[in-house]
Amino acid sequence: MSTIQLEYHENDKGKVEKKFLEFSRTLLQEPYSVDSLFVIKVEGKSMEPKINDQALVIADLSQKDFIHDAIYLVYYEDKMWIKQAKELEGEKLFVSINPLFKHLVYQREEVRVIAKALLTFTTL
Repeated sequence: MSTIQLEYHENDKGKVEKKFLEFSRTLLQEPYSVDSLFVIKVEGKSMEPKINDQALVIADLSQKDFIHDAIYLVYYEDKMWIKQAKELEGEKLFVSINPLFKHLVYQREEVRVIAKALLTFTTL
């Protein structure tokens, strides 16, 4: 079985720890560029129940084209956000899935798209 191993860093009480995530290539269902993959740990509940707080997300830096309903990492006001792309009444938006965070809506022109999320892992 062919695997991918990605390095990421986790901040634990002010101490940054290097970690690795290894997973089967078969888990990635859509095309990707292996050299553009990275892993990030999500902080927050705005994308629940699809992406849980503290989940690890695999994203592809080479994929930035707006695709309705896809999940992206976007940069807005000096912060990285994970949001779902929606095209509503001709407007391209990035929105939260969790109704408690429906106020977190960003227009396509307001953000810089960093990467498309491809896979998520949640710690039980």
